[in-house]
Amino acid sequence: MKVVIAGAHGKIARQLTRLLNDGGHQVTGLIRSEQQIQDIHDDGGTPVVLDLESGTVQEVQQHLQDADAVVFAAGAGSGSGIERKDTVDRAASVKLADAAEAAGVGRFIQVSAMGTDAVRDGQRPDGLDDVFYAYLQAKLAAEEDLKVRRTLSWTILRPGQLTDDPGTGRVKLSSHAGRGPVPRQDVAAVLSALLESRLGDRRVLELVAGPESIADAIAAIPR
Repeated sequence: MKVVIAGAHGKIARQLTRLLNDGGHQVTGLIRSEQQIQDIHDDGGTPVVLDLESGTVQEVQQHLQDADAVVFAAGAGSGSGIERKDTVDRAASVKLADAAEAAGVGRFIQVSAMGTDAVRDGQRPDGLDDVFYAYLQAKLAAEEDLKVRRTLSWTILRPGQLTDDPGTGRVKLSSHAGRGPVPRQDVAAVLSALLESRLGDRRVLELVAGPESIADAIAAIPR
């Protein structure tokens, strides 16, 4: 399987690249900086320096040819402002999906965020600062864009509070998992399992630490 990962230098994406490489799959990692090239090589991926904010759909598309699946794992990052929440967390995802459709890629997995439903229809929970509100709005808009696409077999994965704790291999994966933490290592393992199983078509899945093995959680996804 040939997989293209956008935001390949992120913590989840790097672990996903290693897992896929260990499984015998080919990974192309889209990154923003030449300084990240060696890390992607070390993970077993093929690095491509491409800025999803400034690049065109056509420029992205040429790197998706012959890919079996695309994973959007990019993000503006915790230190970014409101504007980049839109240009990265929304617009870059939309651009990648446009390019995937143009290249004929069938599978698209979007790493989103828990809490996007809380800002639907202009809602704003008490105590939510402007930047995080903009982040959730951007993630929600990216989800909604993906949901109306008919040529992509899409899955939206919403992890809970991300931690750098070692993965346990045990999770709760469902349409409404509830709030909770989840190690990034387990998020990467679930992404890998989704890609390999091809399950989760047109589903929004929430993910937190839980009682089930990842294999059982994936197998329980409704067909």
